[in-house]
Amino acid sequence: MTAYQQMTPAQLAQEVKVLREKFDEYKNMGLKLDLSRGKPDGSQLDLALPMMGVLKETQDFMTETGFDSRNYGLLEGIPEARRLMAEILELEPDEVIVGGNSSLNLMHDCVGIGFVHGYPGGKGGWYKEGNIKFLCPCPGYDRHFAVTQHFGFELVSVDMKEDGPDMDAVEELVKDPAVKGIWCVPKYQNPLGITFSDDVVRRLANLSPAAPDFRIFWDNAYAVHDLEPGKGDKLLNLMAELKKAGKPDMALFFTSTSKISFAGAGIAAVGGSAANIAWLKKHFGLQMISGDKVNQLRHARYFKNKAGIMAHMEKQAALLRPKFEAVLDTLERELAPAGVASWNKPRGGYFIPLDVMDGCAKRTVALCSEAGMVLTGAGATFPYGVDPRDRNIRIAPTYAKLDEIKTAASLLCLCAKLACAEKLLEQAKA
Repeated sequence: MTAYQQMTPAQLAQEVKVLREKFDEYKNMGLKLDLSRGKPDGSQLDLALPMMGVLKETQDFMTETGFDSRNYGLLEGIPEARRLMAEILELEPDEVIVGGNSSLNLMHDCVGIGFVHGYPGGKGGWYKEGNIKFLCPCPGYDRHFAVTQHFGFELVSVDMKEDGPDMDAVEELVKDPAVKGIWCVPKYQNPLGITFSDDVVRRLANLSPAAPDFRIFWDNAYAVHDLEPGKGDKLLNLMAELKKAGKPDMALFFTSTSKISFAGAGIAAVGGSAANIAWLKKHFGLQMISGDKVNQLRHARYFKNKAGIMAHMEKQAALLRPKFEAVLDTLERELAPAGVASWNKPRGGYFIPLDVMDGCAKRTVALCSEAGMVLTGAGATFPYGVDPRDRNIRIAPTYAKLDEIKTAASLLCLCAKLACAEKLLEQAKA
């Protein structure tokens, strides 16, 4: 097949005609496909069902210290759960607070605490300083950007490179005292699927921001989500590097079991230095007495430790690998010859990123919608929902069934080719 950019206008016109005929066939199929969000499917959720039966008798609800998990108390979480989540975060148990089921909830609260009260080392609430900014590596996680936009931060885009955010840009931007933090998904980043290199982690740990209470929001959501057990990416320990640099307060760490146990009923954690933990406990204590300690105990009893979690995640990986392979095989077979798109091949996480020709992402997503498939909105992975090049599409292949994934991937490729061929034909006629 001739690459689209090498085609004559007549060839492009014929290709558009053929693609539109195929597109109409898909439209007539009455499809209802959803690849819009990174959700676990029912078979993944079923893997953790035995966890629901670990607490049956009164004595089962007692923690290892004899505390009744059904009662008030233990704002920071039960010891067993703190230890479990600390293993995932590669922190010490006393550096972790276990909350409810949502790490996004914790991140929202931590941004809010900074906005109203600041953080240790600073001069009080960030809101007092007028125009405040937050660094947003992109493409990135849309809900991160939405949180800081909600509080009125100016969202500052930072390009993502093959090994993490553009650190030359980050090091320059943090010289501005209005910059209060940076969002990071360091392992199997959403949506690119890349893992931050050792160099990037070290440079983040050695930042010298002008704002004394600048914080790295380290959302390690996919810490244990390898697609091939034993062959996953390795992420350098940021806290260890911060301690070497003498800057242990500069980061807050987040994770959850949302994509390990139950998306709607997992446990989440925030970690940090002694100063940060004391600060968070001070403020958390005004809004809650504790997280759901029964659920914390259920998770700790069932998984026991990180090794137990990794054994569980091997089962999940076996379910997810065929879905990722189906998408990647289809992209290679149907899009590569056209020469109008590029993509990563992540070794873990929940997403596959697709970059089509500049100016074609919105059209591709709109065509998919017209044919009965929902994707994450084009531009959603950028601050304010605006992709300056209109090219990035996030593929979430986890929730749909395998046969649906295959159909969806073929439809996506068709729509991408049609959008790009139309664009090139339009340019040729201009």
